[in-house]
Amino acid sequence: MITLELPYPVSVNAYWLASGTRRYISKRGVEFKKSVKAIWLESGHHGFGDGPVELDVVLYPRDKRLMDIDNMLKCLGDSLQDAGAFTDDQQVWKITIMRGKPKKGGGCTVAIKEFTVE
Repeated sequence: MITLELPYPVSVNAYWLASGTRRYISKRGVEFKKSVKAIWLESGHHGFGDGPVELDVVLYPRDKRLMDIDNMLKCLGDSLQDAGAFTDDQQVWKITIMRGKPKKGGGCTVAIKEFTVE
């Protein structure tokens, strides 16, 4: 199992932008992906290859405002894939997500482990 302390993810509503028929990742999304990659590389882990994985996610919002915690998963999964934690986010077979207590600046803890398909 690998546990990472990450910045607070970008909501899917702010992750993808559109201009006409063109869709692209927002500046905030790109910055989040860069942060995740740097943290992943610093961790020294080699990733899980192309086998099934499970994610346990705890989101620590910046304040007490309620948010849709499932909106944070797309950016998080894409960023972990791009960082090299796994080959494709389709490998994620199980996700557990919960809201933690608010903390200054927000944050996210994600534990990644191999998943055994029954």
